[in-house]
Amino acid sequence: MLPNTAEALASKVPVLVLTGFLGSGKTTLLNHILTAPHGKRLAVIENEFGEVGVDDALLAENTRVQHEEQIIEMMNGCICCTVRSDLIAVLQKLAARVRAGELRLDGILIETTGLADPAPVAQTFFVDYSVKAFARLDGIVTLVDARHIEQHLDEEKPEGAENEAVEQVAFADRLLLNKVDLVSEADLGRVEARLRAINRFAPIQRCEQAAVDVGSLLDIRGFDLERTLEMDPEFLSTDGEHAHDASVSSVGINEEGEVDFELVQDWVHTLLQTQGARLYRMKGVLSVAGRREQLVFQAVHMVFKWTSELRREEETGRRSRLVVIGKDLDHAQLRADFAACV
Repeated sequence: MLPNTAEALASKVPVLVLTGFLGSGKTTLLNHILTAPHGKRLAVIENEFGEVGVDDALLAENTRVQHEEQIIEMMNGCICCTVRSDLIAVLQKLAARVRAGELRLDGILIETTGLADPAPVAQTFFVDYSVKAFARLDGIVTLVDARHIEQHLDEEKPEGAENEAVEQVAFADRLLLNKVDLVSEADLGRVEARLRAINRFAPIQRCEQAAVDVGSLLDIRGFDLERTLEMDPEFLSTDGEHAHDASVSSVGINEEGEVDFELVQDWVHTLLQTQGARLYRMKGVLSVAGRREQLVFQAVHMVFKWTSELRREEETGRRSRLVVIGKDLDHAQLRADFAACV
């Protein structure tokens, strides 16, 4: 086993885990890191909670070009439980490529799902020898949605299910209080007091659009195993398993053809008005009749916006992809209602 000397640690690839509840701004931050002029060669592991991926399309075009070989998607499961063995396999493959001289890495970014408990992800770097020999957990950065975090912290979960928002704050080495432009100064003070009551160690940085100094996030050596064991003595035990709230699910929709923009707007408006409180997150990339570019939309609870246009129709074909995550969703009805917009 490698000793944890400064020399041994320096030889390992640093890993930054990006976590935060649904809609907090993780993909925006990921884009910001990958397009910043830091000169580091980074691999990205993305995890989406569902069978239809959208985040790959939301990465900036120049990010896709610069990092195409190092962007790895893990689908249809939460990285903190059902697909953690897949995470280990991905890290082992990266290690093999580095050893063979096929790949040079200065760091690895892991973007978890918004429903992930970061503890089992962090645990991976201490309980699997091959991963431990290759990489070190550099830090956990948690994005916090200033407008919606309190309702997630206060949400009552079924017996045996953890509150993921609380776990994400508790295990953070850095807390980025995002979307501060959407709330008042009094709200920010109250939210920061809530965060410090859960985690008094992690520095809190306010931001808009996840715009922060990338240098404050990379190679920070922020994860402290001893402190983590004080907070959670069972951290290194692999016997337990993270339990999600069974009422929360993900609906993935993948429709060929073009959609009628007015029909989609009406559908989204009705959905948010009638089910907004139960909808944690919506995001999608739509092929709209009469438009060459694809339209991107995002929603967090009842906050909805069209965010950008993508000019890659020749690669993707005329189709729409979207994901809806929330409580007590009627999957068949959602798919049928969207199909009616095609």
